[in-house]
Amino acid sequence: MHEQSWYKDGLRFNCTGCGNCCTGAPGVVWVTEEEQRAIADSIGEADADQFARRYLRKVNGRTSLVEFANGDCVFFDPKQRNCRIYDVRPRQCRTWPFWDSNIRTPEDWERTCKECPGAGQGRLYDIGELNQLSHTP
Repeated sequence: MHEQSWYKDGLRFNCTGCGNCCTGAPGVVWVTEEEQRAIADSIGEADADQFARRYLRKVNGRTSLVEFANGDCVFFDPKQRNCRIYDVRPRQCRTWPFWDSNIRTPEDWERTCKECPGAGQGRLYDIGELNQLSHTP
């Protein structure tokens, strides 16, 4: 099946740090309990309840990071245009742009490349890596 995939020769990506994936239309950034602990530790928030009140929200029974009213992630620094928790960012963020919705078809990938200046550029990810990284957020 993988050999027949349209991206069997791999896809390129190099994060430019533009912040486009952290901003824009409202959405969700799913976080596991393990990711929540790592984020809390990285920002020096020892009180789990306070961390949850400040940075988390429930969406359809799952936990997501909070967003600002404009859709930007709560951990996006608009002045520096970067992620304040980049080293411990959730899996959903770490696997961008290789989400199923972005690589399902060549047209989906082309749309992603228009939104993300690093998509289609830089390092070549082989099909094995892509299959490990791809998921539905």
